[in-house]
Amino acid sequence: MKKAIFLFAMTALGWAQTASSDPKQRVKDVREIAKQGQDAIPRLTPYVKDPDINVRLEAVKALVAMGGPRVVDPLLTAARDNDPEVQIRATDGLVDVYLPGYVKTGMSGSLQRAGNSIKGKFSDSTNDQVIEEYVMVRPEVIAALGKLVTGGASLEVRANAARALGILRGKDALPDLIEALHSKQDMVMYEALVAIQKIRDPEAAPRISFLLRDLDDKIQMTALETTGILRNRDAAPDVRDALEHARNIKIKRSAMTALAMLGDPEDHALFVRSLTDKDDAIRGAAAEGLARLDIPADRPVVEKAFNDEHKMSPRLSDAFAEVSLGNLDTSEFSALRYLINTLNVRSFRDVASPFLTELARNIKVRQAIYPMLPRATRDEKIQLSIVLARAGDRDSLPYLETLSTDADSEVAAEGVRSLRTLRARLP
Repeated sequence: MKKAIFLFAMTALGWAQTASSDPKQRVKDVREIAKQGQDAIPRLTPYVKDPDINVRLEAVKALVAMGGPRVVDPLLTAARDNDPEVQIRATDGLVDVYLPGYVKTGMSGSLQRAGNSIKGKFSDSTNDQVIEEYVMVRPEVIAALGKLVTGGASLEVRANAARALGILRGKDALPDLIEALHSKQDMVMYEALVAIQKIRDPEAAPRISFLLRDLDDKIQMTALETTGILRNRDAAPDVRDALEHARNIKIKRSAMTALAMLGDPEDHALFVRSLTDKDDAIRGAAAEGLARLDIPADRPVVEKAFNDEHKMSPRLSDAFAEVSLGNLDTSEFSALRYLINTLNVRSFRDVASPFLTELARNIKVRQAIYPMLPRATRDEKIQLSIVLARAGDRDSLPYLETLSTDADSEVAAEGVRSLRTLRARLP
């Protein structure tokens, strides 16, 4: 410990003796030091506290570009900066340590500075990233991001920190995310809700119920979605009220989808009736609701819906329901085969995969899937690896081990990742 303090003091002293009094020169110094790679991190660290904002920014950019676990401590220091751009870049850099490549495809998008303000461009279309379950995040990182959610230097900083917490599954920061829901700042509230979805702690569900009647469409829809994902059945009356008084079709769809996730027997008649609704999303949600109610007598009406449906999205929901209600046939035109074949269709893969994940929690469904793996396509093998990682059990291990040695390098790589994820989940 004494040695570490001594080395830090000597590094700081050396920096103080060699640092130029000209901020522009110090910026150049940072760039030169950064060229030396990871070994230069101790020399870069003091510049994170430089009195000049441009020097601090250059240091943070350099650290983020280097990446790796060794940059966490200086980026935690940068996260405490009073400049919003430094805070945003430090946040993204911390996420990148645990989700490599995040900055290059970063959700916060490009940054724009206007005077003393900084804005980040957020993209909803990419707000689905989350670290694998086997990735362990340092508690100090979650704590620092939690503080930014409630006390960041700008609206964009707080929203960006909330997004980061979702990606990092920051459960310990749930109190900060809940507090953010009361901020009256729509961007922060939205990102906090999505983060709560990703963390998936059911205990948080009752704390968001007050947003089920929010006057902002986006917030209300996301609150409904989150309620469904967290399976908060106690909120079912409020969700039904939102459905009955929906201001537009988007809110109606969100409410119906939430009810489908909750699977409350009280909604059985609504689901059966809605199987023939004129709206594709409503029909799909109705099928999903029947799937989760798991009443065997509903299987014929679901099978009819599957055979009669011509739109792909609701037909996938019908297929999900049919398999959930016990049809494990794997022939060419079966519902299960339809779901697996859809893993080859990029535009609908993200619909079929979650359905298969939910279904694969049932060992009978997994046993129906296993014999299909040897003849599966590359895309099917990759996606089914992910499904088994998220929903499988010990019986899935030998199949993932086989996939991890597949002749196709992409399949093998996903097999290795999925094995790690499954093993992290198993007790």
